[in-house]
Amino acid sequence: MRTEPVLARPETPAVAGAAVLSRQGDFAASAEEMKFVCLLADGRLLVADGQAMNAHVLSYCARLERMGRPFQRVFTRIDKISQTYQADSGGAARLDHSRMQQTAKELLNTACQQRASDIHIRVRRFSAEIYFRVHNDLVKVSGHPRDFGERLLATLYGAMTTVSDNAYKPNERQDASIGDRDKLPERLYGVRIATAPTGEGSVMVLRLLYNDAGDEIDVRPLGFSEEHAALLQLFKEQPQGMNIISGPTGSGKSTTLQRLLAGEILESEGKLHVITVEDPIEYPIEGAVQTSITNAGSEDERSRLYSAAIANAMRLDPDTIMIGEVRDRASAQSALRAAMTGHQVWTTVHANSAMAVIDRLVDLGLPLAMVADHSVVSGLVSQRLVKLLCPHCKKNLQAHRHEVGEALLARLQRVLGAAIGQACIAGDGCVHCRQHGTIGRTVVAEVIATDARFFEHIRAGEKGLAMAYWLSELDGKTLMQHAIDKVAAGSVDPRMAERAVGHLNVAEAWRGARHGREWEPGAACMPAVLERLGQLGEAGHAA
Repeated sequence: MRTEPVLARPETPAVAGAAVLSRQGDFAASAEEMKFVCLLADGRLLVADGQAMNAHVLSYCARLERMGRPFQRVFTRIDKISQTYQADSGGAARLDHSRMQQTAKELLNTACQQRASDIHIRVRRFSAEIYFRVHNDLVKVSGHPRDFGERLLATLYGAMTTVSDNAYKPNERQDASIGDRDKLPERLYGVRIATAPTGEGSVMVLRLLYNDAGDEIDVRPLGFSEEHAALLQLFKEQPQGMNIISGPTGSGKSTTLQRLLAGEILESEGKLHVITVEDPIEYPIEGAVQTSITNAGSEDERSRLYSAAIANAMRLDPDTIMIGEVRDRASAQSALRAAMTGHQVWTTVHANSAMAVIDRLVDLGLPLAMVADHSVVSGLVSQRLVKLLCPHCKKNLQAHRHEVGEALLARLQRVLGAAIGQACIAGDGCVHCRQHGTIGRTVVAEVIATDARFFEHIRAGEKGLAMAYWLSELDGKTLMQHAIDKVAAGSVDPRMAERAVGHLNVAEAWRGARHGREWEPGAACMPAVLERLGQLGEAGHAA
């Protein structure tokens, strides 16, 4: 039995002048629901004759009731519902398009206010969810009907990107970028977009590129140590050789590159000709000539254009060439050729560690004899990002040891020794950190300035000896040791450090123990560490 009156069947429902609400906004119906229902602003809900018990009709009515929206069912012919939408389509579609663009801009602005690094929009079977990645954590910020999510994705891709074919195709994987300053908040330089179909809908991820990343040229505020900064400065001052920064997606490689190049240009008083080859341009670098790959119709075509752009850059009288990423054999060969012909080259690659960069280049098809040459590959860097504890609400580890697992406590006791007293964990949040417990992220890194002897071991297949030589003779510090230093200083939660570098391990951390560190571990650790160093050397000789 109906609980509300049934109005007379109107001949043309839209004539009454009531706007259609079920096309867009809070009361938007899905495409299937719109075949059977149409909600008007005057409270009428047009329902197709004979469809009162249709699952789509019942679902839409239930949603209106949950939202507290009063309505009165009006039964009419199914073609009248279609005509009502068609009569409203002109102005309503334009209004909806304009509103969705405004919604997209507000979404980007809100993400900027929270200093999110990424926005995830997931369209599911019956809903759409929006997440922000803040301090490396995904945080759900809102939920919407599926139709809203579909229109938001179409608006972001179709109306805001700068690709030649901006038709959004939910059943295909697509990449694009937003570079029009009028469409972006003041704090953003650009947005990179990637989409993919899923088992129940589609997903879009937007990487936010902030335009304040180049305000600094000093890498130490990013988290690099004084020793790291000195080595990176050495790389900048070498007129030739390839310097490669590695790390997973989102580890801050592009930000590091930007600061290094901006600093190099500033220190030369603008007398260096720096050319970049990027796909796409990520951050502005004051004083550099930045070029991008455009109009690539396929991955093969993109790869060809990328290599051609590197070759072209070499003919433009550069002092320094920055290649956004070495990702295939063609770009790797072009980067190597640039370094071998007397240019300084900076680039990035996906590899697990600084030493693993060499394996990655060989895997891409470069000959080891050419890669393992310190006059060609002069610098290797690996980095990760770890959350930085809020100094106002962080908690002493010893005083809150009950919040940390026994296994982790045992590892920390072995690795930190007496310094465990200074270690801290994340607090409950405060006004200074917006209740996050963290205030951003900091780099943990390892930097290798290659030399002839280091590469002698690499060419001979003696990776263990190469590692031991770097740590003992070149005063190297592993990425794990850098993370442990930050845990010992109380600036990084050990649980967060382990998520970035793995279990904190004393043998790994103290391979360079013969040269000492800023703090002393338990004395009982030292024999095991020195034994591990010996094993590394034996393994290298065995190889």
